[in-house]
Amino acid sequence: MPDEDNDAKGSDERRLHELGYAQELSRNMSGFSNFAVSFTIISILSGCLTLYAFGMNTGGPAIIVWGWPIVGVMTLFVGLAMAEVCSSYPTAGGLYYWAAKLAPKRAAAWSWFTGWFNFLGQVAVTAGIDFGAAFFLNALLELQFGFEATPPNTILLFGVILLLHGLLNTFGVRLVALFNDVSVWWHIAGVALIVGALTVLPDKHQSADFVFTEFVNNTGWSSSVYVGLIGLLLAQYTFTGYDASAHMTEETHDAARSGPKGMVLSIVVSLAAGWILLVGLTFAIQDYDGALKSDTGVPPAQIFIDAVGLGLGKLLLVVVVGAQFFCGMASVTANSRMIYAFSRDGALPASRFWHRINKRTRTPTNAIWLASAGAFVLGLPYLWNETAYAAVTSVAVIGLYIAYVLPTILRLRQGDRFDRGPWHLGRWSRPIGVIAVVWVGFIAVLFLLPQKSPVNWTTFNYTPIAVLAVLGFAGVWWLVSARRWFTGPKVQGSAEELAAIERDLRG
Repeated sequence: MPDEDNDAKGSDERRLHELGYAQELSRNMSGFSNFAVSFTIISILSGCLTLYAFGMNTGGPAIIVWGWPIVGVMTLFVGLAMAEVCSSYPTAGGLYYWAAKLAPKRAAAWSWFTGWFNFLGQVAVTAGIDFGAAFFLNALLELQFGFEATPPNTILLFGVILLLHGLLNTFGVRLVALFNDVSVWWHIAGVALIVGALTVLPDKHQSADFVFTEFVNNTGWSSSVYVGLIGLLLAQYTFTGYDASAHMTEETHDAARSGPKGMVLSIVVSLAAGWILLVGLTFAIQDYDGALKSDTGVPPAQIFIDAVGLGLGKLLLVVVVGAQFFCGMASVTANSRMIYAFSRDGALPASRFWHRINKRTRTPTNAIWLASAGAFVLGLPYLWNETAYAAVTSVAVIGLYIAYVLPTILRLRQGDRFDRGPWHLGRWSRPIGVIAVVWVGFIAVLFLLPQKSPVNWTTFNYTPIAVLAVLGFAGVWWLVSARRWFTGPKVQGSAEELAAIERDLRG
Protein backbone atom coordinates (compact mmCIF):
# COMPACT_ATOMS: atom_id res chain seq x y z
CA MET A 1 0.00 0.00 0.00
CA PRO A 2 2.80 2.53 0.77
CA ASP A 3 4.25 1.87 -2.69
CA GLU A 4 0.86 2.60 -4.26
CA ASP A 5 0.59 5.83 -2.26
CA ASN A 6 4.07 6.88 -3.38
CA ASP A 7 3.24 6.08 -7.01
CA ALA A 8 0.06 8.17 -6.81
CA LYS A 9 1.93 11.02 -5.16
CA GLY A 10 4.64 10.81 -7.82
CA SER A 11 2.02 10.88 -10.56
CA ASP A 12 0.42 13.99 -9.04
CA GLU A 13 3.76 15.76 -8.84
CA ARG A 14 4.69 14.78 -12.40
CA ARG A 15 1.40 16.20 -13.67
CA LEU A 16 1.99 19.41 -11.71
CA HIS A 17 5.48 19.66 -13.26
CA GLU A 18 3.92 19.20 -16.71
CA LEU A 19 1.65 22.14 -15.94
CA GLY A 20 4.73 24.21 -15.07
CA TYR A 21 4.75 24.30 -11.28
CA ALA A 22 6.87 23.00 -8.41
CA GLN A 23 5.29 21.04 -5.56
CA GLU A 24 5.53 23.95 -3.12
CA LEU A 25 2.45 23.11 -1.03
CA SER A 26 2.35 19.99 1.11
CA ARG A 27 0.36 17.22 -0.67
CA ASN A 28 -1.25 15.39 2.24
CA MET A 29 -4.99 15.77 1.58
CA SER A 30 -7.18 12.74 0.82
CA GLY A 31 -10.06 12.70 -1.64
CA PHE A 32 -12.47 12.84 1.30
CA SER A 33 -10.68 15.86 2.74
CA ASN A 34 -10.88 17.59 -0.64
CA PHE A 35 -14.65 16.98 -0.71
CA ALA A 36 -14.86 18.11 2.91
CA VAL A 37 -13.43 21.56 2.12
CA SER A 38 -16.05 22.28 -0.57
CA PHE A 39 -18.90 20.77 1.45
CA THR A 40 -17.83 22.85 4.45
CA ILE A 41 -17.74 26.07 2.42
CA ILE A 42 -21.15 25.42 0.86
CA SER A 43 -22.29 24.83 4.48
CA ILE A 44 -26.05 24.48 4.50
CA LEU A 45 -26.02 25.48 8.17
CA SER A 46 -24.44 28.76 7.11
CA GLY A 47 -26.03 29.87 3.83
CA CYS A 48 -29.51 28.41 4.40
CA LEU A 49 -29.87 29.92 7.85
CA THR A 50 -28.06 33.25 7.51
CA LEU A 51 -30.24 34.21 4.53
CA TYR A 52 -33.40 32.58 5.90
CA ALA A 53 -34.73 35.97 7.04
CA PHE A 54 -34.12 37.31 3.53
CA GLY A 55 -36.12 34.39 2.17
CA MET A 56 -38.95 34.95 4.66
CA ASN A 57 -39.37 38.51 3.37
CA THR A 58 -38.62 37.81 -0.28
CA GLY A 59 -41.06 35.15 -1.40
CA GLY A 60 -41.61 33.36 1.89
CA PRO A 61 -41.97 29.59 2.34
CA ALA A 62 -42.91 28.86 -1.29
CA ILE A 63 -39.65 30.35 -2.63
CA ILE A 64 -37.53 29.04 0.25
CA VAL A 65 -38.72 25.45 -0.24
CA TRP A 66 -39.03 25.28 -4.05
CA GLY A 67 -36.21 27.65 -4.93
CA TRP A 68 -33.69 25.32 -3.29
CA PRO A 69 -34.08 22.24 -5.56
CA ILE A 70 -34.42 24.39 -8.70
CA VAL A 71 -31.23 26.32 -7.96
CA GLY A 72 -29.49 23.17 -6.72
CA VAL A 73 -30.06 21.29 -9.98
CA MET A 74 -28.90 24.26 -12.07
CA THR A 75 -25.84 24.57 -9.85
CA LEU A 76 -25.09 20.90 -10.43
CA PHE A 77 -24.87 21.60 -14.17
CA VAL A 78 -22.38 24.39 -13.47
CA GLY A 79 -20.36 22.16 -11.14
CA LEU A 80 -20.26 19.26 -13.62
CA ALA A 81 -18.95 21.55 -16.37
CA MET A 82 -16.26 22.91 -14.04
CA ALA A 83 -15.29 19.46 -12.76
CA GLU A 84 -14.49 18.23 -16.25
CA VAL A 85 -12.03 21.08 -16.76
CA CYS A 86 -10.59 20.61 -13.26
CA SER A 87 -9.66 17.03 -14.16
CA SER A 88 -7.53 18.29 -17.05
CA TYR A 89 -5.78 21.04 -15.08
CA PRO A 90 -5.51 20.15 -11.35
CA THR A 91 -3.72 23.27 -10.05
CA ALA A 92 -4.31 25.69 -7.18
CA GLY A 93 -4.92 28.46 -9.71
CA GLY A 94 -8.12 26.71 -10.69
CA LEU A 95 -10.42 28.83 -12.79
CA TYR A 96 -8.01 31.44 -14.11
CA TYR A 97 -5.44 28.77 -15.00
CA TRP A 98 -8.14 26.85 -16.90
CA ALA A 99 -9.10 30.01 -18.78
CA ALA A 100 -5.48 30.60 -19.76
CA LYS A 101 -5.04 27.08 -21.13
CA LEU A 102 -8.37 27.03 -22.97
CA ALA A 103 -8.26 30.52 -24.47
CA PRO A 104 -6.92 31.21 -27.98
CA LYS A 105 -3.23 32.10 -28.19
CA ARG A 106 -2.39 35.66 -27.18
CA ALA A 107 -5.76 36.02 -25.44
CA ALA A 108 -4.51 36.31 -21.88
CA ALA A 109 -7.35 38.71 -21.01
CA TRP A 110 -9.59 35.65 -20.47
CA SER A 111 -7.30 34.44 -17.70
CA TRP A 112 -6.82 37.91 -16.25
CA PHE A 113 -10.53 38.70 -15.82
CA THR A 114 -11.45 35.18 -14.72
CA GLY A 115 -8.87 35.50 -11.95
CA TRP A 116 -10.11 38.90 -10.85
CA PHE A 117 -13.75 37.78 -10.74
CA ASN A 118 -12.67 34.71 -8.80
CA PHE A 119 -10.69 36.90 -6.39
CA LEU A 120 -13.73 39.16 -5.85
CA GLY A 121 -16.07 36.23 -5.32
CA GLN A 122 -13.71 34.39 -2.97
CA VAL A 123 -13.25 37.45 -0.75
CA ALA A 124 -17.00 38.15 -0.78
CA VAL A 125 -17.97 34.59 0.08
CA THR A 126 -15.52 34.62 3.00
CA ALA A 127 -17.11 37.88 4.13
CA GLY A 128 -20.60 36.44 3.76
CA ILE A 129 -19.82 33.30 5.74
CA ASP A 130 -18.09 35.01 8.67
CA PHE A 131 -20.60 37.89 8.61
CA GLY A 132 -23.39 35.32 8.98
CA ALA A 133 -21.48 33.60 11.78
CA ALA A 134 -21.23 36.96 13.56
CA PHE A 135 -25.02 37.43 13.31
CA PHE A 136 -25.71 34.06 14.88
CA LEU A 137 -22.98 34.37 17.51
CA ASN A 138 -24.34 37.80 18.47
CA ALA A 139 -27.82 36.29 18.86
CA LEU A 140 -26.42 33.52 21.08
CA LEU A 141 -24.45 35.98 23.20
CA GLU A 142 -27.49 38.22 23.61
CA LEU A 143 -29.63 35.30 24.78
CA GLN A 144 -26.94 34.01 27.15
CA PHE A 145 -25.18 37.17 28.37
CA GLY A 146 -27.25 40.15 27.16
CA PHE A 147 -24.64 41.23 24.57
CA GLU A 148 -26.96 43.36 22.44
CA ALA A 149 -27.34 42.53 18.74
CA THR A 150 -26.41 45.91 17.21
CA PRO A 151 -24.48 46.64 13.99
CA PRO A 152 -21.31 47.76 15.85
CA ASN A 153 -21.35 44.63 18.02
CA THR A 154 -21.93 42.40 15.01
CA ILE A 155 -19.04 44.03 13.14
CA LEU A 156 -16.83 43.56 16.21
CA LEU A 157 -17.63 39.83 16.31
CA PHE A 158 -17.14 39.66 12.53
CA GLY A 159 -13.60 41.01 12.96
CA VAL A 160 -12.82 38.62 15.82
CA ILE A 161 -14.00 35.60 13.82
CA LEU A 162 -11.89 36.61 10.81
CA LEU A 163 -8.89 37.12 13.10
CA LEU A 164 -9.31 33.62 14.55
CA HIS A 165 -9.59 32.12 11.08
CA GLY A 166 -6.45 33.93 10.00
CA LEU A 167 -4.56 32.68 13.07
CA LEU A 168 -5.77 29.10 12.64
CA ASN A 169 -4.77 29.01 8.98
CA THR A 170 -1.39 30.53 9.83
CA PHE A 171 -0.38 28.52 12.90
CA GLY A 172 -2.79 25.57 13.09
CA VAL A 173 -2.37 23.89 9.71
CA ARG A 174 -2.89 20.35 11.01
CA LEU A 175 -5.79 21.52 13.13
CA VAL A 176 -7.44 23.12 10.08
CA ALA A 177 -7.16 19.83 8.16
CA LEU A 178 -8.71 17.95 11.10
CA PHE A 179 -11.51 20.51 11.45
CA ASN A 180 -12.34 20.20 7.75
CA ASP A 181 -12.86 16.44 8.14
CA VAL A 182 -14.83 16.86 11.37
CA SER A 183 -16.95 19.56 9.73
CA VAL A 184 -18.61 17.10 7.33
CA TRP A 185 -19.96 15.01 10.20
CA TRP A 186 -20.75 18.10 12.26
CA HIS A 187 -22.95 19.39 9.42
CA ILE A 188 -24.70 16.06 8.82
CA ALA A 189 -25.24 15.37 12.53
CA GLY A 190 -26.22 19.00 13.08
CA VAL A 191 -28.90 18.90 10.39
CA ALA A 192 -30.21 15.62 11.80
CA LEU A 193 -30.32 17.07 15.33
CA ILE A 194 -32.01 20.32 14.27
CA VAL A 195 -34.58 18.69 11.98
CA GLY A 196 -35.23 15.91 14.51
CA ALA A 197 -35.81 18.37 17.36
CA LEU A 198 -38.02 20.62 15.23
CA THR A 199 -40.05 17.62 14.07
CA VAL A 200 -40.61 15.86 17.39
CA LEU A 201 -40.72 18.55 20.09
CA PRO A 202 -42.97 21.47 18.97
CA ASP A 203 -46.60 21.40 20.12
CA LYS A 204 -47.75 22.39 16.65
CA HIS A 205 -46.46 22.55 13.09
CA GLN A 206 -47.39 24.60 10.05
CA SER A 207 -49.60 22.96 7.46
CA ALA A 208 -48.15 21.48 4.27
CA ASP A 209 -50.17 24.07 2.35
CA PHE A 210 -48.36 26.87 4.21
CA VAL A 211 -44.87 25.34 3.81
CA PHE A 212 -45.14 24.56 0.09
CA THR A 213 -47.40 27.34 -1.23
CA GLU A 214 -47.39 30.39 1.09
CA PHE A 215 -45.95 33.46 -0.69
CA VAL A 216 -44.78 36.46 1.35
CA ASN A 217 -43.69 39.82 -0.03
CA ASN A 218 -42.23 42.34 2.43
CA THR A 219 -39.92 44.00 -0.09
CA GLY A 220 -42.05 46.93 -1.21
CA TRP A 221 -42.09 45.68 -4.81
CA SER A 222 -45.47 44.88 -6.35
CA SER A 223 -44.41 42.15 -8.81
CA SER A 224 -44.61 38.66 -7.31
CA VAL A 225 -42.51 37.26 -10.16
CA TYR A 226 -39.73 39.78 -9.54
CA VAL A 227 -39.78 39.15 -5.79
CA GLY A 228 -39.76 35.36 -6.28
CA LEU A 229 -36.74 35.55 -8.56
CA ILE A 230 -34.84 37.82 -6.17
CA GLY A 231 -35.65 35.30 -3.41
CA LEU A 232 -33.54 32.68 -5.21
CA LEU A 233 -30.49 34.42 -3.70
CA LEU A 234 -30.89 32.30 -0.54
CA ALA A 235 -30.23 29.09 -2.43
CA GLN A 236 -27.75 30.43 -4.98
CA TYR A 237 -25.54 32.05 -2.35
CA THR A 238 -25.43 28.82 -0.35
CA PHE A 239 -24.30 26.90 -3.45
CA THR A 240 -21.01 28.78 -3.74
CA GLY A 241 -17.42 27.99 -2.86
CA TYR A 242 -17.25 24.47 -4.25
CA ASP A 243 -14.41 25.60 -6.50
CA ALA A 244 -12.37 25.09 -3.31
CA SER A 245 -11.85 21.50 -4.44
CA ALA A 246 -9.98 22.84 -7.46
CA HIS A 247 -7.89 25.29 -5.43
CA MET A 248 -6.84 22.47 -3.09
CA THR A 249 -5.76 20.04 -5.84
CA GLU A 250 -2.05 20.79 -5.39
CA GLU A 251 -2.47 19.45 -1.84
CA THR A 252 -4.65 16.43 -2.78
CA HIS A 253 -3.74 12.85 -3.69
CA ASP A 254 -4.99 11.65 -7.12
CA ALA A 255 -5.92 15.25 -7.83
CA ALA A 256 -7.24 14.77 -11.38
CA ARG A 257 -10.03 12.55 -10.00
CA SER A 258 -10.37 13.67 -6.39
CA GLY A 259 -10.80 17.36 -7.26
CA PRO A 260 -13.72 16.86 -9.71
CA LYS A 261 -15.38 14.27 -7.48
CA GLY A 262 -15.10 16.54 -4.44
CA MET A 263 -16.68 19.41 -6.34
CA VAL A 264 -19.68 17.44 -7.65
CA LEU A 265 -20.28 15.38 -4.52
CA SER A 266 -20.32 18.50 -2.33
CA ILE A 267 -23.17 19.94 -4.44
CA VAL A 268 -25.18 16.70 -4.46
CA VAL A 269 -24.93 16.09 -0.69
CA SER A 270 -25.72 19.75 0.06
CA LEU A 271 -28.72 19.66 -2.28
CA ALA A 272 -30.30 16.76 -0.40
CA ALA A 273 -29.40 17.78 3.16
CA GLY A 274 -30.20 21.47 2.61
CA TRP A 275 -33.73 20.77 1.38
CA ILE A 276 -34.43 18.60 4.43
CA LEU A 277 -33.17 21.42 6.68
CA LEU A 278 -35.27 24.14 5.00
CA VAL A 279 -38.45 22.07 4.98
CA GLY A 280 -37.99 21.04 8.63
CA LEU A 281 -37.31 24.63 9.75
CA THR A 282 -40.30 26.03 7.85
CA PHE A 283 -42.71 23.44 9.27
CA ALA A 284 -41.54 24.41 12.79
CA ILE A 285 -42.36 28.15 12.53
CA GLN A 286 -44.71 29.02 15.40
CA ASP A 287 -45.08 32.78 14.79
CA TYR A 288 -43.97 34.02 11.37
CA ASP A 289 -44.14 37.76 12.11
CA GLY A 290 -42.74 37.27 15.60
CA ALA A 291 -39.68 35.49 14.21
CA LEU A 292 -39.05 38.32 11.74
CA LYS A 293 -39.28 40.91 14.54
CA SER A 294 -37.05 38.99 16.96
CA ASP A 295 -34.84 41.15 19.19
CA THR A 296 -31.85 39.00 18.25
CA GLY A 297 -32.25 39.96 14.59
CA VAL A 298 -31.89 36.30 13.63
CA PRO A 299 -35.27 34.70 12.79
CA PRO A 300 -33.98 31.08 12.83
CA ALA A 301 -32.87 31.63 16.45
CA GLN A 302 -36.37 32.76 17.37
CA ILE A 303 -37.88 29.81 15.47
CA PHE A 304 -35.67 27.43 17.50
CA ILE A 305 -36.70 29.02 20.80
CA ASP A 306 -40.42 29.16 19.96
CA ALA A 307 -40.41 25.54 18.81
CA VAL A 308 -38.25 23.75 21.42
CA GLY A 309 -37.75 26.19 24.29
CA LEU A 310 -34.94 28.52 25.33
CA GLY A 311 -32.46 25.93 26.62
CA LEU A 312 -32.52 23.57 23.65
CA GLY A 313 -32.90 26.51 21.29
CA LYS A 314 -29.57 27.88 22.49
CA LEU A 315 -27.99 24.44 22.05
CA LEU A 316 -29.17 24.35 18.43
CA LEU A 317 -27.67 27.81 17.97
CA VAL A 318 -24.32 26.49 19.26
CA VAL A 319 -24.48 23.74 16.61
CA VAL A 320 -25.15 26.32 13.89
CA VAL A 321 -22.40 28.71 15.05
CA GLY A 322 -19.92 25.81 15.14
CA ALA A 323 -20.78 24.83 11.57
CA GLN A 324 -20.45 28.43 10.42
CA PHE A 325 -17.08 28.73 12.15
CA PHE A 326 -15.83 25.62 10.31
CA CYS A 327 -17.22 27.02 7.07
CA GLY A 328 -15.45 30.37 7.37
CA MET A 329 -12.18 28.68 8.31
CA ALA A 330 -12.29 26.53 5.16
CA SER A 331 -13.22 29.55 3.06
CA VAL A 332 -10.14 31.46 4.23
CA THR A 333 -8.05 28.38 3.38
CA ALA A 334 -9.41 28.13 -0.18
CA ASN A 335 -9.33 31.90 -0.71
CA SER A 336 -5.69 32.10 0.32
CA ARG A 337 -4.74 29.33 -2.14
CA MET A 338 -6.39 31.22 -4.97
CA ILE A 339 -4.55 34.42 -3.97
CA TYR A 340 -1.29 32.46 -3.69
CA ALA A 341 -1.71 31.00 -7.19
CA PHE A 342 -2.84 34.25 -8.81
CA SER A 343 0.05 36.19 -7.29
CA ARG A 344 2.45 33.37 -8.27
CA ASP A 345 1.79 34.58 -11.81
CA GLY A 346 2.16 38.26 -10.97
CA ALA A 347 -1.51 39.22 -11.35
CA LEU A 348 -2.04 41.01 -8.02
CA PRO A 349 -0.38 44.20 -6.79
CA ALA A 350 2.62 43.26 -4.60
CA SER A 351 2.43 39.71 -5.96
CA ARG A 352 5.83 38.68 -4.61
CA PHE A 353 4.61 39.45 -1.10
CA TRP A 354 1.29 37.58 -1.41
CA HIS A 355 2.95 34.55 -3.03
CA ARG A 356 5.45 34.08 -0.21
CA ILE A 357 5.37 30.59 1.38
CA ASN A 358 6.00 29.90 5.06
CA LYS A 359 8.71 27.23 4.89
CA ARG A 360 7.76 25.75 8.26
CA THR A 361 4.07 25.19 7.49
CA ARG A 362 4.28 25.11 3.65
CA THR A 363 1.29 27.50 3.53
CA PRO A 364 0.86 30.98 1.94
CA THR A 365 0.71 33.01 5.16
CA ASN A 366 0.51 36.49 3.61
CA ALA A 367 -2.29 35.43 1.29
CA ILE A 368 -4.26 34.19 4.33
CA TRP A 369 -4.22 37.67 5.85
CA LEU A 370 -5.14 39.39 2.58
CA ALA A 371 -8.19 37.11 2.36
CA SER A 372 -9.20 37.95 5.93
CA ALA A 373 -8.63 41.71 5.67
CA GLY A 374 -10.42 41.98 2.31
CA ALA A 375 -13.46 40.18 3.72
CA PHE A 376 -13.60 42.54 6.69
CA VAL A 377 -13.57 45.64 4.48
CA LEU A 378 -16.40 44.27 2.35
CA GLY A 379 -18.63 43.82 5.42
CA LEU A 380 -18.09 47.28 6.96
CA PRO A 381 -21.03 48.99 5.14
CA TYR A 382 -23.37 47.09 7.48
CA LEU A 383 -22.71 49.91 9.96
CA TRP A 384 -24.98 52.16 7.88
CA ASN A 385 -26.70 49.95 5.28
CA GLU A 386 -29.40 47.45 6.35
CA THR A 387 -29.16 45.45 3.11
CA ALA A 388 -25.36 45.08 3.37
CA TYR A 389 -25.44 41.36 4.09
CA ALA A 390 -27.65 40.60 1.08
CA ALA A 391 -25.33 42.78 -1.01
CA VAL A 392 -22.23 40.89 0.18
CA THR A 393 -23.85 37.59 -0.75
CA SER A 394 -24.85 38.97 -4.15
CA VAL A 395 -21.26 40.06 -4.78
CA ALA A 396 -20.10 36.55 -3.89
CA VAL A 397 -22.57 34.92 -6.28
CA ILE A 398 -21.82 37.21 -9.21
CA GLY A 399 -18.05 37.24 -8.77
CA LEU A 400 -17.75 33.49 -8.34
CA TYR A 401 -20.24 32.40 -10.97
CA ILE A 402 -18.81 34.62 -13.70
CA ALA A 403 -15.41 33.11 -12.89
CA TYR A 404 -17.01 29.64 -12.90
CA VAL A 405 -18.55 30.02 -16.33
CA LEU A 406 -15.76 31.72 -18.34
CA PRO A 407 -13.65 28.52 -18.55
CA THR A 408 -16.82 26.61 -19.49
CA ILE A 409 -17.42 28.99 -22.39
CA LEU A 410 -13.85 28.46 -23.57
CA ARG A 411 -14.17 24.68 -23.19
CA LEU A 412 -17.34 24.76 -25.35
CA ARG A 413 -15.48 26.74 -28.00
CA GLN A 414 -12.76 24.09 -28.10
CA GLY A 415 -15.20 21.27 -28.84
CA ASP A 416 -13.38 18.04 -29.67
CA ARG A 417 -9.99 19.78 -29.35
CA PHE A 418 -10.40 19.81 -25.56
CA ASP A 419 -7.86 17.47 -23.94
CA ARG A 420 -9.95 15.53 -21.44
CA GLY A 421 -8.65 14.38 -18.08
CA PRO A 422 -9.46 11.02 -16.47
CA TRP A 423 -12.79 12.41 -15.17
CA HIS A 424 -15.05 13.75 -17.93
CA LEU A 425 -18.67 14.05 -19.12
CA GLY A 426 -18.37 12.28 -22.46
CA ARG A 427 -21.14 13.18 -24.92
CA TRP A 428 -23.00 15.14 -22.23
CA SER A 429 -20.27 17.75 -22.04
CA ARG A 430 -21.79 20.22 -24.52
CA PRO A 431 -25.46 20.23 -23.35
CA ILE A 432 -24.41 20.48 -19.72
CA GLY A 433 -22.01 23.32 -20.54
CA VAL A 434 -24.64 25.27 -22.49
CA ILE A 435 -27.16 25.02 -19.64
CA ALA A 436 -24.49 26.18 -17.19
CA VAL A 437 -23.64 29.25 -19.28
CA VAL A 438 -27.29 30.28 -19.73
CA TRP A 439 -28.02 29.93 -16.02
CA VAL A 440 -25.00 31.98 -14.93
CA GLY A 441 -25.89 34.73 -17.42
CA PHE A 442 -29.36 34.89 -15.88
CA ILE A 443 -28.31 35.09 -12.22
CA ALA A 444 -25.46 37.54 -12.95
CA VAL A 445 -28.07 40.08 -14.06
CA LEU A 446 -30.72 39.09 -11.49
CA PHE A 447 -28.67 39.72 -8.37
CA LEU A 448 -27.50 43.16 -9.49
CA LEU A 449 -31.10 44.40 -9.23
CA PRO A 450 -32.59 46.30 -6.26
CA GLN A 451 -33.88 44.05 -3.49
CA LYS A 452 -36.03 46.54 -1.57
CA SER A 453 -38.31 49.43 -2.46
CA PRO A 454 -38.10 52.37 -2.16
CA VAL A 455 -34.40 52.48 -3.02
CA ASN A 456 -32.49 54.85 -0.76
CA TRP A 457 -29.21 55.12 1.15
CA THR A 458 -30.15 52.41 3.65
CA THR A 459 -31.71 49.93 1.17
CA PHE A 460 -29.45 50.41 -1.85
CA ASN A 461 -28.00 47.15 -3.22
CA TYR A 462 -24.35 48.13 -3.56
CA THR A 463 -23.47 44.95 -5.47
CA PRO A 464 -23.07 46.80 -8.81
CA ILE A 465 -20.63 49.25 -7.19
CA ALA A 466 -18.48 46.47 -5.69
CA VAL A 467 -18.47 44.50 -8.95
CA LEU A 468 -17.74 47.55 -11.10
CA ALA A 469 -15.00 48.75 -8.73
CA VAL A 470 -13.06 45.49 -9.03
CA LEU A 471 -13.82 45.10 -12.74
CA GLY A 472 -12.85 48.73 -13.34
CA PHE A 473 -9.57 48.37 -11.45
CA ALA A 474 -8.69 45.15 -13.27
CA GLY A 475 -9.77 46.62 -16.62
CA VAL A 476 -7.79 49.84 -16.26
CA TRP A 477 -4.70 47.98 -15.04
CA TRP A 478 -5.03 45.61 -18.00
CA LEU A 479 -5.27 48.41 -20.56
CA VAL A 480 -2.57 50.60 -19.03
CA SER A 481 -0.02 47.95 -18.13
CA ALA A 482 -0.87 44.26 -17.72
CA ARG A 483 -1.70 43.56 -21.38
CA ARG A 484 1.96 44.16 -22.18
CA TRP A 485 3.37 41.64 -19.70
CA PHE A 486 0.65 39.31 -18.40
CA THR A 487 0.62 36.18 -20.52
CA GLY A 488 -1.28 33.94 -18.13
CA PRO A 489 0.16 31.40 -15.71
CA LYS A 490 3.95 31.42 -15.64
CA VAL A 491 6.06 28.30 -15.89
CA GLN A 492 8.32 28.27 -12.84
CA GLY A 493 11.22 26.68 -14.66
CA SER A 494 12.77 23.55 -16.09
CA ALA A 495 12.52 20.17 -14.37
CA GLU A 496 15.82 20.88 -12.64
CA GLU A 497 14.65 24.32 -11.48
CA LEU A 498 11.39 22.90 -10.14
CA ALA A 499 13.32 20.24 -8.23
CA ALA A 500 15.57 22.94 -6.78
CA ILE A 501 12.54 24.91 -5.52
CA GLU A 502 11.18 21.77 -3.86
CA ARG A 503 14.54 20.94 -2.26
CA ASP A 504 14.79 24.46 -0.87
CA LEU A 505 11.35 24.21 0.73
CA ARG A 506 12.07 20.79 2.21
CA GLY A 507 15.35 22.06 3.54
